[in-house]
Amino acid sequence: MTETLNSPSPSGTSRLRTMLAGSPYQAYVYAYPHKTAYRTFAEPLALDALWSEQDRSALYLYVHIPFCEMRCGFCNLFTSVKPGGDFVEEYLEALRRQVGVVSAAMGEGARFARFAMGGGTPTQLPLEGLEAVLDLLHDELGAELAAIPASVECSPETATLEKLRLLRERGVDRISMGVQSFVDAEVKAIHRPQNMGSVRAALERMNALGFPHVNIDLMYGLPEQTPESWLYSIQEALAFNPAEIFLYPLYVRPLTRMGSSASEWDDERLRLYRLGRDMLVAAGYEARSMRLFRRRDLGASRAPAYSNLTDGMVGLGCGARSYTERVHYSSAYAVGPRRVKQIIRDYITATDADFAEARYGFTFDDRELRRRHVALALLSEEGCARGLDLTGYRGRFGTEALEDLPELLELVTLELAAVEQGIMRLTARGVERSDVLGPWLFSAEVEALMNEYTTT
Repeated sequence: MTETLNSPSPSGTSRLRTMLAGSPYQAYVYAYPHKTAYRTFAEPLALDALWSEQDRSALYLYVHIPFCEMRCGFCNLFTSVKPGGDFVEEYLEALRRQVGVVSAAMGEGARFARFAMGGGTPTQLPLEGLEAVLDLLHDELGAELAAIPASVECSPETATLEKLRLLRERGVDRISMGVQSFVDAEVKAIHRPQNMGSVRAALERMNALGFPHVNIDLMYGLPEQTPESWLYSIQEALAFNPAEIFLYPLYVRPLTRMGSSASEWDDERLRLYRLGRDMLVAAGYEARSMRLFRRRDLGASRAPAYSNLTDGMVGLGCGARSYTERVHYSSAYAVGPRRVKQIIRDYITATDADFAEARYGFTFDDRELRRRHVALALLSEEGCARGLDLTGYRGRFGTEALEDLPELLELVTLELAAVEQGIMRLTARGVERSDVLGPWLFSAEVEALMNEYTTT
């Protein structure tokens, strides 16, 4: 049963309506706030003190490997291309030291409920380097990957049989690979030299090794892409029966589209998204968010309980973020190659005392903490299916979500969300406007910080 709510007056709703009248693709919000809202703390924060106040019984462990074989034309990730062997070895030695320091700061009460290794491309590491990282996490942190959902990102060229076998033997149950397109001309146009034979061989190896969860990333809005070629790529991905498929919109407008208006490109991407969504739903997949589609026959997870709303994240490696309830912290952020490499160099030369402190990040007051809860509950892969539990919100904060953020009522008025049995969830129309709703949920303070930031 859908509940009827009183909507706010039109005078308070103009910002959302104005944003909806613009591009459907304004910003991908997968965390709150974005790293561009982070700043250097007035005083360094000791990690042991930070984590002593956090429930550490169900943590997310994330390791960042900031290396890739190439930088694709659409990429804005924190990564460095083709590092030399010595540079990689120095990085892994710094990671080893950081793990030791963080382990001591966390204490014996730390337990991990989720694990992911991303970047960059973790499988860019040599086999012995990848093995050393897995050994480190097990020996120093007690991370039992076979007992929790454990995911690693890879690329077609680096997903060798030896590396995939190592990951599977160590308990990794999810492997994620960026393919973007199964059409040669389309991947070449985004400066991603990719051999389709290697792509298919890598996917076949993943299935042969028995990874329960294989994810394939695809991208729409590519140069020369047509509705027919887009559906062809999805059909090719479906042939491998992956557990998940992510559909990402291209955000960097290609030169081949410069002859058309921005609104025409928006309309084209929205059309492609809907075509892809409908094909995947018809093929037995469920839309878990705007980007994530998961096979409906997978059943419920038996994983340890974990909530991205309240449980913390321990980030290791340069570029990784860590979350306690009140403080998010990381290394500095950049996209430009020179600045990225310098940040990695600073990480390599950091002392153990440096690793024992958080120097850069974001501190949450009550208002920002509530806003983060709402944003993740409505937009994240975990939250989109779960929704914003209004009773749970009251239990956590002692206030009413629709009083703290009365603008949420407009989502219902515009049929972007519905409330059923005390839970607000996005409608299909709301899900496809996720990249508008995310920026709309930013506070004025966070938006100002992001606008001031330069990602050189």
